[in-house]
Amino acid sequence: MKTIDLRSDTITRPSPEMLKAMMTAKVGDDVFGDDPTVIALEEKAALMFGKEAALYCPSGTMTNQIAINVHTKPGDEVICDRLSHIYNYEGGGIASNSGASVRLLNGYRGRFTAQDVLDNINPDDPHFPVTRLVGVENTCNKGGGSYWRIQEIAEIRNVCLEFGLKIHLDGARLFNALVETGESPQKYGELFDSISICLSKGLGAPVGSLLLGDAVFIKQARRIRKVFGGGMRQAGFIAAAGIYALENNIERLKEDHSRAKQLGEIMGNQPYVKNVMPVDTNIVVIEIVDEVNSENLIRELAAKGILVVGFGKQRIRLVTHLDFDDAMLNEFIERL
Repeated sequence: MKTIDLRSDTITRPSPEMLKAMMTAKVGDDVFGDDPTVIALEEKAALMFGKEAALYCPSGTMTNQIAINVHTKPGDEVICDRLSHIYNYEGGGIASNSGASVRLLNGYRGRFTAQDVLDNINPDDPHFPVTRLVGVENTCNKGGGSYWRIQEIAEIRNVCLEFGLKIHLDGARLFNALVETGESPQKYGELFDSISICLSKGLGAPVGSLLLGDAVFIKQARRIRKVFGGGMRQAGFIAAAGIYALENNIERLKEDHSRAKQLGEIMGNQPYVKNVMPVDTNIVVIEIVDEVNSENLIRELAAKGILVVGFGKQRIRLVTHLDFDDAMLNEFIERL
């Protein structure tokens, strides 16, 4: 029985075409700055977003944490939503890596407003930490793949400019948002001081994320990457996968979204499902009725070859990806 793995969009395998690109990549030593394929990937991503420079890192957690470290100093405060990945799923890195505190906002599915930010900027008073950075996540994982509209972000950006704050984008699944809204990467480049994009989720590369910013920021970020142990040597082999992903796997994200919506409708009709969070992109979050133990349900699904993950009390997450096609969707329905 073939496993239907819906735990995450990080479980994809490189396609034959991607593998060919990887195996034929020209490489050097990225720590010395002379890996030509890494350089090509960084330049490609920076140009795509209209930024001066980019830095290739092993993970999105690292790119986020580097950005926070560059933008803040110990004792500063970061504003973000209570559902943010940088707060919930990065091992307490804001505190342990940068010595900063966090001001959590109660937004809607991970999205908050300019007024929310304005209401949570600390006064210039020695009793309070200095508000230094605003973190935005698009799409929001814990918000069920919810995405922002560019105008919402522009309003937050204006507040940041007025009060001298930096603004960082955790864009791990940004391209999922962009194919839905039709908005341009260049516009995002204009609004954010730094941007993290992940290549190993919906885009299907086996590993890697990019941090984008101006030249001064990236120079500082490269130093912090070294401190964090993120320097890689012949990284061109995996960077080639990132180039292939950016050139071939963006528009096809719409297919993942379509199948996710179908999954949401299917799960909404199951007797053990109380509620399905709105399905905006490729993430489906379902709430299980109180009478059914969600962990038992996860085990029963696994016994049928369907892998999903728990996502909080009585909640389960399913994520579509490029290795989940229409045939597997039909097989999912049969097994369900």
